[in-house]
Amino acid sequence: MEDEFEFYMQYSDTVKVSKLTRSDLKNLIQTGESSFLEFKHSVASPEKIAREMAAFANTKGGTLLIGVEDNGEIIGVESYYEEEFWLNQAAQEVCIPPTSITIELVNTGERDVLMVKVPEAQTKPIYVKGKKYRQVYVRVDDESVVASDEYIEVLKQNSSDEGVTFEYGEKEQQLFRFLNEYGDITVKRFSLLISVTTYRAAKILVNLVSAGVLDLFEKDGVTHYTFSHKTS
Repeated sequence: MEDEFEFYMQYSDTVKVSKLTRSDLKNLIQTGESSFLEFKHSVASPEKIAREMAAFANTKGGTLLIGVEDNGEIIGVESYYEEEFWLNQAAQEVCIPPTSITIELVNTGERDVLMVKVPEAQTKPIYVKGKKYRQVYVRVDDESVVASDEYIEVLKQNSSDEGVTFEYGEKEQQLFRFLNEYGDITVKRFSLLISVTTYRAAKILVNLVSAGVLDLFEKDGVTHYTFSHKTS
């Protein structure tokens, strides 16, 4: 019983009163769900909310509003104690490695909303513990989606202290000519273009993303590559 009490206490008393006013909260909600903002009716479970946290941490960070419907209606939380416990458990135990979060209570008069801020992780990827295996989630527009193997490799390389180099050879020239004409390419299409395995094609594309030459984005569950905005 004492162990259970200590377990509960380590995830309690972390909520701070927010300086946001009701008007501030409404203005934030009116911007709508995005790559940086997610609305939640409540915390369904540590496992489910951890997916949203990890997705924000693996991308550019973001904010969860607990007690807000998908349509922006403020319904509030009945009692934040259980939500607080599950939020901290998700961040510390379900996310691997643990991710830091801050939880603030926004009072709107009749209802309270929990605002959970998730910073971008310094070391990526952040995994989500599952019953059988771990998964990596990233933020795509207003959704948290499972990252592709190539996306995970990019996250790893970008977090590595080792520099990324690439050779500008015939394969890269073919790639750049294709992108100049069509705008984006997939691993499968690139492997056919240069007549190599998808593994080799993915490795070339991932290195170019890590080097800042290409960007990647998810579309219909498939990773696409295009010229980086930084180099365009």
